Amino acid sequence: MENIISTIRQILLANKDEKTRQASLRFFKEPVNIYGLKSAFVAKLAKEQFKKIKNQPKATVFDLCEELWQSGYMEESFIACNWAYAMRKSFEPKDFDVFEHWIDQYVRNWASCDTLCNHTIGTFVEMYPQNINNLKAWTHSNNLWKRRAAAVSLIVPAKKGLFIPEVFEIATTLLMDREDLVQKGYGWMLKVASQSSDQNQQQVFEFILCHKAVMPRTALRYAIEKMPAEMKKEAMLK
Repeated sequence: MENIISTIRQILLANKDEKTRQASLRFFKEPVNIYGLKSAFVAKLAKEQFKKIKNQPKATVFDLCEELWQSGYMEESFIACNWAYAMRKSFEPKDFDVFEHWIDQYVRNWASCDTLCNHTIGTFVEMYPQNINNLKAWTHSNNLWKRRAAAVSLIVPAKKGLFIPEVFEIATTLLMDREDLVQKGYGWMLKVASQSSDQNQQQVFEFILCHKAVMPRTALRYAIEKMPAEMKKEAMLK
């Protein structure tokens, strides 16, 4: 087990590309550590290396994820997220503390935040819905990534039509957030909720009309992106 992280890092270093690194950096305002590899390559590497540890106890896998997170490199965080999600059939209620710890200690960019939240935490909340209250609590955090996480953890569930009342509750709490990455996060959450059914689309539309006078335009544009043209037009009217 102690060799798998070294192997991964050797492969990442051997395949890094400066052109890819520079291209990736343009997507971030915050400082990020990036080797410079395509996401498809990293995902394939994660799956290949996971075969070596798939029969290990979850605690062992999570310890390896911790080591990957500690590097501070975005690609290693992607592998950690991939491995954590691969253990979803073994998730237990106490695992929420592990995921929250990773956000608190290591998440420093939107890509790592979304990769962890969309699948690992989203799936966890579907399995243990009482944890929706923890996401609500995150909306009050001083950590902008935790506030974004409160919204983007519901992207996949909301797309299935789940937790719709909580979607609106979280969006209301985050409505006036000053950070554009939080605005984009809850706008994205509203967008996918609107795609889950005609009824939910109407609810999202009415929510936007109710709040559009104060809702940041960044969040509003994200929320209405997939709506019919006539709804978009009405939502954008000042």
